Amino acid sequence: MMLRLPLALFAIAAAGAALAQAPAPPPPAPPPAMATAPKPATVTVSLETSLGPIVLELEKERAPITTANFLRYVDQKRFDGTAFYRATKVAPGFGLIQGGARNDPKRVLPAIAHEPTSKTGLHHGDGTISMARGAPGSASGDFFITVGDMPSMDADPKQPGDNLGFAAFGHVVAGMDVVQKILDAPTSPTEGEGVMKGQMLAPTIRIVAAHRVN
Repeated sequence: MMLRLPLALFAIAAAGAALAQAPAPPPPAPPPAMATAPKPATVTVSLETSLGPIVLELEKERAPITTANFLRYVDQKRFDGTAFYRATKVAPGFGLIQGGARNDPKRVLPAIAHEPTSKTGLHHGDGTISMARGAPGSASGDFFITVGDMPSMDADPKQPGDNLGFAAFGHVVAGMDVVQKILDAPTSPTEGEGVMKGQMLAPTIRIVAAHRVN
């Protein structure tokens, strides 16, 4: 005897068969990839010293005034034959080295406007190159390179007095071993004035030449 199923069950079975034969829907499209911001434009410079090269990446987009000033000294050969003349040893493996025109009137160009880190977004980390200065706006042809992080050199508007810090404008990409050798070089116990006494290299470390790197 044939078992008779209600018509509703036949309809459900037929719908199930149709669904089984239908192609599966495509998976949802992945979300669009987040666009990464382009790296700020930089320029590379090599300082050829008597102890070896120090290669610098300079922030010509984020610190345009300071970088342009440094490049004028490089392109006009004003750093050639100068020296690193100061090494401030804050702690073992920590401090800064300073070099450049050393106020030589035959080399120094007019002072530039100050670019504080609060404006450029840069910071004084390990291997940062920054401008030496007295009052804000007095930087010209002398610079320093840090060994270790030195946030105290960044601008800090919350502090009283001259709180504009120093104008960081790049960092070392090769040659930190040379920077460390200069920091460890001997200093004179008597040369230098004020806080710089005892920090003057004896002998100085010659900057043979400075040039752009393509």
